[in-house]
Amino acid sequence: QVQLVESGGGLVQAGGSLRLSCAASGRTVSIDRMGWFRQAPGKEREFVAVINWITGQTYYANSAKGRFTISRDNAKNTVYLQMNGLKPEDTAVYFCAADVRIRVLYRAYEADYDYWGQGTQVTVSS
Repeated sequence: QVQLVESGGGLVQAGGSLRLSCAASGRTVSIDRMGWFRQAPGKEREFVAVINWITGQTYYANSAKGRFTISRDNAKNTVYLQMNGLKPEDTAVYFCAADVRIRVLYRAYEADYDYWGQGTQVTVSS
C-alpha cells in the first residue's frame, strides 16, 4: 500500500505561481511512476504530468508544457508540481497518483494508477 497526501493548493491571480507537493508513504519502493492529474468542475479528470520515480524522466500534457515542471525528491518521498504562468482554465482539483507497475513513461491513463491522494484545490482568478 502507498499513501499519498497533496498540499500547496490555493487561490492565485492569473500569471502567478504555485508549487504543489505530494508526500508518499508506505511501500514507496514499489513506485514506478508518479503522476499529476486535475479535475475541473463539470469535467473529467485529465492528465497533467508524470515522472519516473527512479530515472526522473518526465512527460507533460500539452496544456502543461512550458509552464509546469514536475520533479521529485526521493529522499523525502515527495513529488512536486511547480506551476508558473497560471491561467483561469488551470482552476481544478489537482491529484497526485502512484503507479506501481513498470510501464512506458508517456502513458496518460488514469486506470494505470493504483493509489491516489485526496486532491488539493487550485483556483486561478482572472
